[in-house]
Amino acid sequence: MDGTCHLNQTDLQSYIRDVFGTGYVVANVSRMHGGAQKVVYKIDCSNGFSCVLYVWDLAMSYFQEETARKNPSEQSYGGDLFEINNRYLTQKGIRTPSLYDLNKERIRYTFDYALVEYIEGQKAEDYFRNADSRVQDQVFQRLGEMLAAMHADKRQTFGKPDHSDASTAACQQIQMEDAKEQLSYASRHMESISTNHDKLLDTMHELESKLTPRTEYGFIHGELGPDHVLVNDRLEPCLIDIEGAMFFDIEHEHSFMTFRFGEFYRYLKNDSLDEDRMRFYRFLHHISLTSGGLKLLHRGFPDQTFAIGLAEYHSKCALQFL
Repeated sequence: MDGTCHLNQTDLQSYIRDVFGTGYVVANVSRMHGGAQKVVYKIDCSNGFSCVLYVWDLAMSYFQEETARKNPSEQSYGGDLFEINNRYLTQKGIRTPSLYDLNKERIRYTFDYALVEYIEGQKAEDYFRNADSRVQDQVFQRLGEMLAAMHADKRQTFGKPDHSDASTAACQQIQMEDAKEQLSYASRHMESISTNHDKLLDTMHELESKLTPRTEYGFIHGELGPDHVLVNDRLEPCLIDIEGAMFFDIEHEHSFMTFRFGEFYRYLKNDSLDEDRMRFYRFLHHISLTSGGLKLLHRGFPDQTFAIGLAEYHSKCALQFL
C-alpha cells in the first residue's frame, strides 16, 4: 500500500486493465469521503473514464469491534453484503451504482475491494438548500417513489435477501439487544445518560411491550439518510452504502428518516405505518446514535465536533422520551 491508495500503483493499474481493458490507464487517484466503515477512492483514467474503488479494510473502520462481534445475519459490513444487495436492488429496478468487479481473493491484500460505477452528482442533502423548489420537488418525489417501491417488496421472514430461514425471534428483539449495549456504553461516558440509565431501559421495555406480532417485512436500506442518496445530473436518486439492506420492519427505516430528512420527510412519508413501532425504533435510534457519536469521538474520527454534536443531540432526544 502506498500513501495514496490501499492498492499499490502497479496492482491498481493491473486491476483496472483486467476489468476494463488495455485502453484504461490510471491517471489520478483521490480519496473520497467514505463514511465510518469503508474507504472510498475515485479513480480517473487518461481516456476520461472514472470509477470508484471500495475497500473493506476492517482495520480502517471506526466500528471494527462491533463488526467483529456481530452474528453474520446481523452484519452490515463487507464486500459480500455489498455484492448481494447490489444484485438484489438492481434486479428490483432500484437504482444503485453498478458493480464492475469484486475481488475477494485475499491473496495479495487482507481485505476485499471492488470497482464500482462513479456517479457524477450531489448527495440528496445538498438539495435541502436548493433555491428552486421545482428541483427539490422532482428530486424528493422521485426518491419517495423509489423507497415506496422498495419497501413494498415484502417477505414473510426478516433478514438478508439471500437468507429466508424462519426465525423464532421477533425482529425488534435484535435491535433491542443491540440498543441495550449502546445504552450501557453511553452511560459509561455521558453523565446525563448514566443518571437516567434505568429510566431509559424501562422506557425501552415499555415501548417494546406495545408492539403486536408481525409476519411480513419490507426491504429497507438500513441507514437511509440524505448522505446515502446520490442524485445524478438528471435528478435521479441512487442509493449508496447498501451493505446493511435487508427485509425488516419498514418503520425502522421511516423512524430514522423522520429526523434525517427533516421537513423533506413529507415527500417520503408512508401513511400505513405502525405508530407504536415508529416510536420504539425512533427511541432506539437516538440511543444508538448517542453511543455512535461517543465511539467516533473516542476512536479518533477526524471531525470531532460532529462526533460530540451527534452524541449530545441524540442523548437529549432520548431523554425527552422520559
